[in-house]
Amino acid sequence: MSKVVILTGSPSASSRLNGLTQYLHGKLSEANIDIEVIQVIDLPPEDLVYANFGSSSIVAANEKIATAQAVIIASPVYKASFTGVLKSYIDLLPQKGFEGKLIAPIFIAGTMAHLLSIDYSLKPVLASMGARHFTKNVYTTDQAVTRTQNEQGEYQFSIEEEVVSRLDETIEELIAYLNK
Repeated sequence: MSKVVILTGSPSASSRLNGLTQYLHGKLSEANIDIEVIQVIDLPPEDLVYANFGSSSIVAANEKIATAQAVIIASPVYKASFTGVLKSYIDLLPQKGFEGKLIAPIFIAGTMAHLLSIDYSLKPVLASMGARHFTKNVYTTDQAVTRTQNEQGEYQFSIEEEVVSRLDETIEELIAYLNK
């Protein structure tokens, strides 16, 4: 069975990015794609900060990436780049950790001013690690994702149709790649 990993670099459970990744997860599940999720914020902070390559949590996360055919890399944009916590984890992957995988970059930011952050901050790092195949980028702003909380305190998200359309295109690319 084909496998996709959703690697999310959000440092917050309330991040609007979670609305995008939940949408992707749901649609890929409907297509019977095996999905693993790595939320970097759930990895032990000391392993990330001290670059503990031998940590069982890091080894398990790396194994998920190693066995995936495609990786969705999702991050909010801070200071014109992906999050530092995501970079801390990426630094713990093997040097050719993205070789032979389709990469789907999904970024969300407060403004369109950092639209090129995927091309100028993320892709060079991934290319140095063997990534050669990318879907179309999905970059959006916080305004395109509405966040509410239900009575149980759980976050719920609503995504603008134009963004949903671009996410659906990425899903189609992933499924076509996995089915060839």
